[in-house]
Amino acid sequence: MSGKIGFVSLGCPKALVDAERIVTQLRAEGYEIAKDYAGSDLVVVNTCGFIDSAVQESLDAIGEALAENGKVIVTGCLGAKKNADGTDVVTSVHPKVLAVTGPHAADEVLSAVHQHLPKAHDPFSDLVPKAGVKLTPKHYAYLKISEGCNHRCTFCIIPSLRGDLVSRPIGDVLLEAQHLFEAGVKELLVVSMGGGGGALLSLSLTTFRNNFFSSLLESLLAICFSAKEARIFSVAAFCASVRSFLGLVRGSSCSLWFCSDIL
Repeated sequence: MSGKIGFVSLGCPKALVDAERIVTQLRAEGYEIAKDYAGSDLVVVNTCGFIDSAVQESLDAIGEALAENGKVIVTGCLGAKKNADGTDVVTSVHPKVLAVTGPHAADEVLSAVHQHLPKAHDPFSDLVPKAGVKLTPKHYAYLKISEGCNHRCTFCIIPSLRGDLVSRPIGDVLLEAQHLFEAGVKELLVVSMGGGGGALLSLSLTTFRNNFFSSLLESLLAICFSAKEARIFSVAAFCASVRSFLGLVRGSSCSLWFCSDIL
């Protein structure tokens, strides 16, 4: 058995369906759903943020779970709600929660559960390595952070084939990177089709430091620095403005270089 998860679900039927999906996957992975806080190794609180009374009920439920158990992951609509100053409503009231996601974010919740309460070893499913089966040589691997593109260049068919830009959850990307390093990868090539509409790459450096791509690369560099051996990061992205990221890594001990910069 992987561990026992307590689950509190508040809000509308759509939130309940999200909760059912999360619980189903947890059970499929061997986790047991506990009936009380005392019997839980970790608690997931699925919140509502529609009206003030629902917000307060959700905050109270989070507080109760923290007081009774101490290890709490928050998901649902309240997780996506911000204060007037842009800070998260949940973490501003309960800074000790382990992770916060928005609604319909089952994959992110499961990643947080895996991080704080890893699955038990399964001699059947664990025959496949955590990093998955790779078709590249052992010393390097590709890490895809998004699909599609928001640009509509007349010479390019990518948007019609792969659709608009959709980024992977950052927790999933970092977990995959960690697994690749643990498997012996020495060079990680981060790949994306490019940005647009305020997304990944095509931004000024000032904005660039605050967006998804900047946060992701800084987190990957942190994993690099914590590794026992030097790691080399390459970024293969079809966007010239990726060069603006150079300002984030100057002076670091990690080699970071860019390739396939064709536009």
